[in-house]
Amino acid sequence: MKIMLIGASGTLGSAVHRTLADRGHDVLTVGRGAGALRADVSDPAGVAALYDAAGPLDAVACAAGDVPFKPLSALTADDFHAGLRGKVLSQVELVRQGVSRIAERGSFTLVTGVLAREPIVAGSVASLANGAIEAFVRAAAIEIAPQRVNAVSPTIVTESVPDYGDFFRGMPSVDLADVARAYVRSIEGAQTGQVFIP
Repeated sequence: MKIMLIGASGTLGSAVHRTLADRGHDVLTVGRGAGALRADVSDPAGVAALYDAAGPLDAVACAAGDVPFKPLSALTADDFHAGLRGKVLSQVELVRQGVSRIAERGSFTLVTGVLAREPIVAGSVASLANGAIEAFVRAAAIEIAPQRVNAVSPTIVTESVPDYGDFFRGMPSVDLADVARAYVRSIEGAQTGQVFIP
């Protein structure tokens, strides 16, 4: 399959890229500062240009999404707008514009995270964004068939515990390889409207 992977140079994206490539897929990497194609997917015009440059695709997968982490008392309306634009609207736009651009039985795999169901201090924007993506996946799935859409919702990855473990106290971690396998399940499988929790 020809798969466009957004966020391919990040910690998660790199693992997903390697896994998909090892399985024989043609992976078109996308990032803001690195990748075969460069794009800011928080800009709808950038998403349109990205699809124009990519050509025919079988699947689109996203492993990127920016949200601010601050205590609720310190968050501004702009912080919430930034989180929605950076993680929710960017991924919604990939699906909205992509349904006419990918294969008839193609798929979309979006990224959410544990904070949709297990909140942490200073994570309210991430919880809001993750919950919104998971609701969108369920709703979009009933409208875009036979195309499919799913989300992968990991907890903190083991490889990032040294940097971010203090924010996720007491939460079990998951290896990057397990998260990458959830992307494979979404892309190569037959299910739709699912939130895969590796």
